[in-house]
Amino acid sequence: MAREEHLLSTEIVNRGISDEGSQTFSVRVRRRLPDFLQSVNLKYVKLGYHYLIKHGIYLAILPVLVLVFSAEVGSLSREELWRRVWDSTTRYDLATVLSFVALFVFTLSLYIMSKPKPIYLLDFACYKPSDDLKVTKEQFIELARNSGKFDESSLEFKKRILESSGIGDETYVPKSIGSSENTATMKEGRYEASTVMFGALDELFEKTKIRPKDVGVLVVNCSIFNPTPSLSAMIINHYKMRGNILSFNLGGMGCSAGIIALDLARDMLQANPNNYAIVVSGEMVGYNWYPGKQRSMLIPNCFFRMGCSALLLSNRRRDYHRAKYSLKHIVRTHKASNDRAFRCIYQEEDGERYKGLKISKDLVEVGGDALKTNITTLGPLVLPLSEQLFFFGNLVWRHLFGNKNAKTNNSQQANNIKPYIPDYKLAFEHFCVYAASKTVLDELQRNLELSEENMEASRATLHRFGNTSSSSIWYELAYLEAKEKIKRGDRVWQIAFGSGFKCNSAVWKAIRRIKKPSTNPWLGCVDRYPESLAQ
Repeated sequence: MAREEHLLSTEIVNRGISDEGSQTFSVRVRRRLPDFLQSVNLKYVKLGYHYLIKHGIYLAILPVLVLVFSAEVGSLSREELWRRVWDSTTRYDLATVLSFVALFVFTLSLYIMSKPKPIYLLDFACYKPSDDLKVTKEQFIELARNSGKFDESSLEFKKRILESSGIGDETYVPKSIGSSENTATMKEGRYEASTVMFGALDELFEKTKIRPKDVGVLVVNCSIFNPTPSLSAMIINHYKMRGNILSFNLGGMGCSAGIIALDLARDMLQANPNNYAIVVSGEMVGYNWYPGKQRSMLIPNCFFRMGCSALLLSNRRRDYHRAKYSLKHIVRTHKASNDRAFRCIYQEEDGERYKGLKISKDLVEVGGDALKTNITTLGPLVLPLSEQLFFFGNLVWRHLFGNKNAKTNNSQQANNIKPYIPDYKLAFEHFCVYAASKTVLDELQRNLELSEENMEASRATLHRFGNTSSSSIWYELAYLEAKEKIKRGDRVWQIAFGSGFKCNSAVWKAIRRIKKPSTNPWLGCVDRYPESLAQ
């Protein structure tokens, strides 16, 4: 218990006066994210450097060869250089020279072909539901009350969660949650899926002027709702896509599945040149609505809202000038080998046989461990050399001398070796952190030492659209575009986490300055932020 005391925070709530006139209050104890930057595992640093030098070895050798060649040639006059070249070539016959040239061309071609093809993001779209689906927090509670599925104790619990959630009064939910009927039906699921997916895709095709038949790869991710035929088949049927399209449907992979789908699309584009790929990410709120009384399963009801994103990728070099971003890195972390991590977000039935997502009290600690692993692996790929040297040197020093001091019981000296926390603000200009809840964003900001401006897109998305699951990070990027904050060369870090337990990162680089889009889910409300967050 003593080991976990630093992970707990207290807050005095519900101040009041009892009937006898004495003051009363309650103490709320919460778990915080661990300081994951202060306990780093060397094997994940090693993994990050392995990714870095996988193709970088060629870049390291080439300058050395050029330097040696330049030093040799620079000491010769032009006449002497030509004389040596002529003398050296006359020693060999034509067949030998041609064989050498052929070998050189073959090696160069093999290197060029083995290099990963650049992946471009031409554009993306985020679905904005109609205003008749918009609810305030009070209206949300009333919808739940009118359904007749929840007792007053459950409604009061939901109300308390919403008050501290960071969610505003303009989020969207399907009308079905206010019905007394069962919402987890295939009919309701298909209706919501077609509404959000086709809404996002219609906007994407309109913005990019790409025909559905031109798309060669389709990846759809939705964690809970997985009908037969699949969601990807629904899209192919609706838009009459071509018969040889490579389609994939990812299910049960949680709120970080959007980056997993992106990774799969990237791999398909690497193997299939001259192609377009579409990635669709969403979640069906009505189908996942939990009508029971177990509080750990009521939490998802309070946070998840309607939303969907669709993005168009290309591996064609001629699309460079029309693209917005190029994909630089994807780093994926999976902790399902640990039983606590595997069960911290778990779909099951409660005692009354109602199905829902159960949120474990270990979620914060498990999430912190997954985040630590992911950012440690990502660091060598993105951090400036100066930060890497400070970080790696401090890490080795602590492992060598910290352990030695601990063995000699010199705890005071061991504690004096403070960890060096890399400044990720030097690696990225913009941050799109998955907007799970206000508490999670607060802890991530504290641990990564991010500013309010760095967290603005995430907090604004949570406030305006709620937690839209795997599509949240795209609403955040849409916010940055609506604010016209993206400049040429800017680097964007998208990081998301979800059941499994998984934590995934994607790094983009802006190819050009992004002007305010004509179609964007933030149009009409973006000027109210970040001021609305303070209300």
